[in-house]
Amino acid sequence: MIELLDLIIKAMDLTIYGEVKLRDIIFAFIVIVAVLLIAKFVTMSLKKSLVDKMRKDQLQILLKIVYAIFLLLAIAVVTPILGVNLTGLLVAGGIVGIAIGFASQKVVSNFLSGVFLLLERPIKIGDQIIVGNVAGFVEDMSIMSTIVRTYDGLYVRVPNEQLFSSSITNPVANVARRFEYTISIRYSDDAEKAIDIIKSVIESHPFALKIPEPSVFVDSLGDSGVNIVARIWAPSAVWFEVKMDLLWKIKIELEKNGIEIPFPQRVIWFGKAD
Repeated sequence: MIELLDLIIKAMDLTIYGEVKLRDIIFAFIVIVAVLLIAKFVTMSLKKSLVDKMRKDQLQILLKIVYAIFLLLAIAVVTPILGVNLTGLLVAGGIVGIAIGFASQKVVSNFLSGVFLLLERPIKIGDQIIVGNVAGFVEDMSIMSTIVRTYDGLYVRVPNEQLFSSSITNPVANVARRFEYTISIRYSDDAEKAIDIIKSVIESHPFALKIPEPSVFVDSLGDSGVNIVARIWAPSAVWFEVKMDLLWKIKIELEKNGIEIPFPQRVIWFGKAD
């Protein structure tokens, strides 16, 4: 038994190539196997957690990239063990890497932003969003960009870097949404009567929510009239239609009761000549 152990120890010290010994090769093999097993475990865990959150093709790309990162890590660990001098390779690779880095900076940034967006899931296909000057429906999400169909039918490709670094507004994420009007009436009109009329029109509308309760009040005294503010809550799915419908009905009802929107007025005083 002791002789066998001595034989194994001596075999481990055998030089296979240059200064590389058998034990170095065995250790390098163990490291590669261990890293690849960890990579397999990580990719399987990612697949299980993201299978319902990402498209199949996008998920496959992400898993391959993660696996490749682990493989590169294994190579970086193993090459010094096997006596490979990485200094020359790193110098040459560094020059090429700098050139490629400048060229692919945006690509990498968009890719990483896409990965974070897919993991965080602040938006999903079908959502209505506002990002910068773009507003509309999310039509598609890829690893590099997001397609938004605007309200007037245009398709806009938004780079994921821009999407990830910008404030994203979802106007229909909440079940209800508030809107408001500023309605001006003449100083000669009865403001209290106007408020009662506006409240009556709001209360009669089937989609104007009772809770939260709408509010109507005199907000300011303008140059030409009294400014009344009306704040109304409506279901997010139909808030725009309700907003347009109510505005028209309020106008009609005020006019029926002799309350009109004031025209801009200017009083000019003429001084008398001496």
